[in-house]
Order: sequence, then structure tokens, then C-alpha cells
Amino acid sequence: MALTQRMVDILRAIVDEFVSTAEPVGSKTLVDKYDLPYSSATIRNDMAALESMGYLEKPHTSAGRIPSNKGYQYYCEHLLKKDMDDEVKYALSSIFDRRSANIEDAIKESCRIVSEMTKLASGMLGPDAKNQTLEHIKVFQIDPKTAVCVFISNTGHTENKTFNFQDEVPIEDIQTCTDILNDRLKGTPIQDLPEKLESLKPILTKSVQRFEMLYNAFAGAFVKFASETLYFDGTTNMMYQPEYADVEKLKELTKFFDDSRLFRSLVDKQTGKNDVVAITPKGTELVWKDDIAIVSSEIRLSDNPDENARLMVVGPRRMEYSRVVNLLDFICKEIEDMFH
Repeated sequence: MALTQRMVDILRAIVDEFVSTAEPVGSKTLVDKYDLPYSSATIRNDMAALESMGYLEKPHTSAGRIPSNKGYQYYCEHLLKKDMDDEVKYALSSIFDRRSANIEDAIKESCRIVSEMTKLASGMLGPDAKNQTLEHIKVFQIDPKTAVCVFISNTGHTENKTFNFQDEVPIEDIQTCTDILNDRLKGTPIQDLPEKLESLKPILTKSVQRFEMLYNAFAGAFVKFASETLYFDGTTNMMYQPEYADVEKLKELTKFFDDSRLFRSLVDKQTGKNDVVAITPKGTELVWKDDIAIVSSEIRLSDNPDENARLMVVGPRRMEYSRVVNLLDFICKEIEDMFH
């Protein structure tokens, strides 16, 4: 059964009100606050119909209704406002005029901006490591016991790792080790680096005096580089959302932020049977998983989709979707214009 215009008006008002108050919405609120040109009885009948169709839910302790995942999906696919304030656009444009040094810095800065503006968590999911190969390794010695290693992939993705050695390591050892790794590992799939490094042990043992410390440092860094790139800013904002007042729920959410495989599966649409996915007119993707909503927008850095990153906002199902979607869409386009 298709929604009537009256049902659409009621659903839109309920989503807007629930996003604003986090309280179940009753027919009296809709009549008094949203000026709907329908009687309370008519609104109640349509709310019951929307509930039976799966667009609304009725909490056990309240006579009001709240949007369901299906209701949010309809709202995001059909009812989003399609623009944002010129003042916000100007403020964001002035930030991007500063031109960050590299793409990852720009995306991390974007995460900070988005989390501040939405009061939610914002994150980056980088290119899938399985589709990247090692291009080059650079090591900069800070002092005899400290060095910074930079790994660069064929897609331009970089990963920085600080080496803190127990004893002093000669610069000659660092350079020799780096030269061997660059010579033998260039073009190696990122996921194969730990295994390939193991095969180079005999060569490194003969050529490098401080072999063990350098080997362990690179082994740990390769494992990190081979893992999914997942970065978040503003995760503490979740503590102030009423949905996560329960400590156990907050603990589960914290684990969620560390699970790059889960985020990758959601991006790939490999969701569970109870998860709902929506695609907005702007191409932004939304996933509702239990009490968590994920809004993500692709940053197209290459013609190869495997080399692209995603900017995300994570929060409760009750979030201001129009604002979040428009914000992500604008920022992703700004980053693309800077680096593509």
C-alpha cells in the first residue's frame, strides 16, 4: 500500500519532532506544533496505519509513536531537504581553502569539523587494503632511539609509524634495512607484507647489525598497515546521547568503532537480516543497525572505486539526517576538488 500525502505529512512531522526531542510523538503534538490541517482522530488513525505498515513503532511505556528503521529509510529517500545554509557553506569553504598537505590530513580534519558540527561521531574508512600494493618506504631518524617510518601504497595512501627502540640504532642500519625492503617488497600486496618480511629474515640478519629491533619494528608496522584504515573523531559525543545512557549499550558502541571489518561489510551492503539500507538522492548511503545509524558518503579520489575512501557519521537512529547528508555531500565534493 502506497503512502497517501497525509501519511507522508504525518511521518515527516513525527521524524522531525522525534529527532528534536527524543520523546515519542502523539497526535496532540502534531496538531498543536506542526499545524497539520487534519483532526486529531484522523491523525491517530493514520499513525495506527503507519505503525501497521512498519513505518512507526510504539514504545511500551508511551501512547506516542517513534519512527522505525523503515520510517527513517522512507524519510531519507524521499523527504530530505536538499540544501544547507550559505553561511555554513562559506565557513566550510574557507577551511578547505587552506589546502591540507595530503589527502589523509584533509579527511581527518573533515572528521573533526563534522563531529563538532553534528555533535556525533565522524569517521573515515580508507581504501580496502586488499587492493593496494606497497610503493615505497621512507624512514626518518629523530634521535638514536627514535625514528618515524612512512609507508606509501600504489594508491597514494600513507601510514605513519613511530619506532621507539630500546637501544640506539645506527642510521646506517636503518638505511640498509630500508633499502633492502624497498628493493624486495615494492609491488607486494599490502596484506602479504608480514609474510614476505618473514622470508627476508636471512638477508636482513646478514646485512643489518641491529637486526632484531628493526625487524620487530617493521613487522609490527606492516601488520598495522595491512589492517583496514579506520579513523574516528568525536566518539565521546555518544556519551551525551540519551540512547546510550545505558553503560552496556555504550560499551557495545565503543567496540563497534574498533571493528573495521564490520564497517567494510556495511559499506559493501553485506548487512544482517534486521539491518536497513537507504540511498539518498545525493547518493549518500545510510545503514541502520540495531540502535545505530551510519551515514556515509564516498570520496571519489580515483576512477577505480577500490581506491576511494568514505566519510561517515555514526550516531543514534534519531539524528538530523538532512543536515548530516548535506554536510557530508558538500565536504566530500570539496575534498574531491582538492585532490582528484
